[in-house]
Amino acid sequence: MLPASNGMKRAGAMPQSRSGCDAGAATQTGAELRLEGVSKRFGSVQALQPTSLCIEGGSLVSLLGPSGCGKTTTLRIIAGFEAPDSGAVCVDGQDITRQPPNRRGLGMVFQNYSLFPHMTIAENIGFGLEMAGVSTAQRSEDVERMLDLVRLPEIGTRYPKQLSGGQQQRVALARAIVTNPAVLLLDEPLGALDKNLRESMQFELRQLQQRLGITTVLVTHDQEEALTMSDKVVVMDHGRAVQIGSPDEIYERPRTRFVSDFLGTSNIIEATIVSGPSDGLCRATTAGGHAVDLTVADHVSPGNGELLTVAIRPEKTWLSRTADGGVNSLSGTVTDHVFRGSYHAFQVMVPGLEAPMIVYQQAHDVDGEIYESGERVAVCWKPENGVTLEEDAI
Repeated sequence: MLPASNGMKRAGAMPQSRSGCDAGAATQTGAELRLEGVSKRFGSVQALQPTSLCIEGGSLVSLLGPSGCGKTTTLRIIAGFEAPDSGAVCVDGQDITRQPPNRRGLGMVFQNYSLFPHMTIAENIGFGLEMAGVSTAQRSEDVERMLDLVRLPEIGTRYPKQLSGGQQQRVALARAIVTNPAVLLLDEPLGALDKNLRESMQFELRQLQQRLGITTVLVTHDQEEALTMSDKVVVMDHGRAVQIGSPDEIYERPRTRFVSDFLGTSNIIEATIVSGPSDGLCRATTAGGHAVDLTVADHVSPGNGELLTVAIRPEKTWLSRTADGGVNSLSGTVTDHVFRGSYHAFQVMVPGLEAPMIVYQQAHDVDGEIYESGERVAVCWKPENGVTLEEDAI
């Protein structure tokens, strides 16, 4: 986090202790943010189920999910734009649940940036400082420092309409952090940018957040954005946090079918346990009578005859004209193939499965050999790359 410069005031500033969420956790630069049993109902709609969440100081956490999942309601409760029906919002142990937005010491960047069109860029960035009573000379110094930080020097006299979308996004970010907020809130901040600019801004924003060490909450429906930028991802559905973990954990080890499907393409297979576990594997049979070996997650204890749902990512599979020893192989027929630049995507119909299997193979791994539609193949994967799913608790 940027140190407060001389004369800089932060409305509603929080205590400066920086404790971690767990006992013995390493001290962080940014503020710790806690939600304790927070919930919200709008009429007959339960927008947010009672939710508890701890965001460690200096980390970036994404609230990820489809429209209506509760992520924006959660952000608005943190910001103070909505009052929760129950629970508390705490920053560094201080309960801010009943404080108005302007007393919470938070910074916020909106999807449409919300820059004042009649103000210059310098006036936009310095607006919060002016409201906090910072002197004109100090405001000028802080604004110049922010413009350097976001790599936009010498544009202070321009107006928002004279800037590109990426430049406006940077200005909005500078305005949000110039007051040295305890927590930075980002509401779909890159949603208005085109794909290439959005991808480059993901890296820029993440690097800036890490430099400042500011605790950040990002709301997004973009899976790639959440995986690229976050220390932790909170996947939400129907007002619930259905899984919380690092990007790797969420993608590689989804707990439910919803998480697996929402975080990218998955091959979903249902199989019945016939024996095991032995050496960490269970033998199972798919609906088409195919025998497969499954690794079972710690939270699952299957018995013989139990039906399990397993997810396998397409990039964890490969095609072969013969079954490979020591791995799972399902025989099927290629029904489609598309080239996507860096990889080939094959669609394979396997008897007994409800949906075709999808296989991704990197272009450099195909060695010029393409499997044609109608060709008989084996879809192969290692047992440890199949993830056993729980039922969606919605």
